[in-house]
Amino acid sequence: MTTLIQAIPRHSRLKEHAQLVDTGLRLFDLIVFLAFIPVALKLRDVIVHGYGGPYLVERYATMAAVTLLTWLLASWIFQVYDIYRIRPLGSELGRVLRAGVATGVAITALGFLAKQQQDLSRLFLMIYMSLSMAMLITSRMAVRVTARSARRRGLNGHVYAVVGGGELAEQMVERFASHPQWGYSFAGHILIGPQAPGPRGGRVLGRLAELETILQEHVVDEVVFAVTRDQMNDIEDPIAACEELGVGVRVCLDMFHSGPARMAVEDVGGLPTLALTRTPTSAIGLTMKRTFDLGVSTVALLLLSPVLVATAIAIKLDAPGPVFFRQRRVGQNGRTFNMLKFRSMYADAEKRLESLRAFNEMSGPVFKMTNDPRITKVGRFIRRTSIDELPQFWNVLRGEMSVVGPRPPVPAEVKQYKRWQRRRLSVKPGITCTWQVSGRNEINFDQWMELDLAYIDNWSLWHDVRIVAQTIPAVLKARGAH
Repeated sequence: MTTLIQAIPRHSRLKEHAQLVDTGLRLFDLIVFLAFIPVALKLRDVIVHGYGGPYLVERYATMAAVTLLTWLLASWIFQVYDIYRIRPLGSELGRVLRAGVATGVAITALGFLAKQQQDLSRLFLMIYMSLSMAMLITSRMAVRVTARSARRRGLNGHVYAVVGGGELAEQMVERFASHPQWGYSFAGHILIGPQAPGPRGGRVLGRLAELETILQEHVVDEVVFAVTRDQMNDIEDPIAACEELGVGVRVCLDMFHSGPARMAVEDVGGLPTLALTRTPTSAIGLTMKRTFDLGVSTVALLLLSPVLVATAIAIKLDAPGPVFFRQRRVGQNGRTFNMLKFRSMYADAEKRLESLRAFNEMSGPVFKMTNDPRITKVGRFIRRTSIDELPQFWNVLRGEMSVVGPRPPVPAEVKQYKRWQRRRLSVKPGITCTWQVSGRNEINFDQWMELDLAYIDNWSLWHDVRIVAQTIPAVLKARGAH
């Protein structure tokens, strides 16, 4: 029982050490944000006036409170303090910077709302956030350097054993070994069945049936279960034994091949679930995208209102029929909606479609024809200049579309999609997309689908901004437009 008593406190000390580092970083960050308020104010006055005066703490109490509360909220949203041991430094610093940007925006908003632009000037804010973020980043780097130095000396080490001896188990050992900065040392393999073969050249501590004895006789801080799908039922009792003995548990989630989908363990009313997705899921990112959509569509409709009115009049004078063309389109995950366009065809265009199928110039289910006889004179112009697409900003305001995203197909096209092509429906459709700025009708259908999927897999708000910027010259040159 001696070794058992030694093993449990060791794991407990590791947890206490991690919690101590986490608590220390939280307190340090809050102190930094408080301490640099008078420092930034003094530096601002020295730069502007050549001197720095005294500052009443009470005058900046509101700013300090907003700063601390915003940082605490932003650090929770961006998971600034989670899993410092195995998180890459670049990822950690990125989370710190994103939380810092959110805090800076909150302070700026406070200055405008409280009409304290003079005190909370842009120069002050730049100095304050630069100093604060530089100190926070320096503290993370210092913690990393100190932790790695301690681990090289054998301090704060983490001993782990792997349940399993197959390829997956060996991959886990190789993964930990390739990151010595994490401070993990390998104790050995624990094989599952009595006849299970051992790993190639790996140390074997024993069999899973002997787990309690193994944990009593060896110092093990964590047990990694690297088992196959059909072995999951065999590890329920061993996991419970680890919990009773105070030994950490990590289960490798390679239960099935999920491809490049992002995985996350989420709590649903107390039940742990494994979530898989290949679409953007960041609440902050999606909120920023929706804000971007609302801002761009509102400004576009206001600035282009003379063009919209002139186009409506021209369509009405050119050919009989309604000004707008409403067509049922398929949106996110199969939701249908009526997409608005300026009418560019004669009123009987839909009835004449089947007679023109033989002249289709696009591969796949999409119909495109260079000299489509159904297009009116005004329609040809507004198509070439993409003016016919402008009413879709109303669809964006309604939340049915986004400014940037895969173009919404008609239901008949979706029925002909291959399985891999349907994933383009996993996000909101858009007015413009990578296809719009890549030649449009000059690329075939499969290339079009691949561009849309690449957009989904690599989405960022900055990517949306770039596509919008590239759309303007593409529209002016009428590249690929028919």
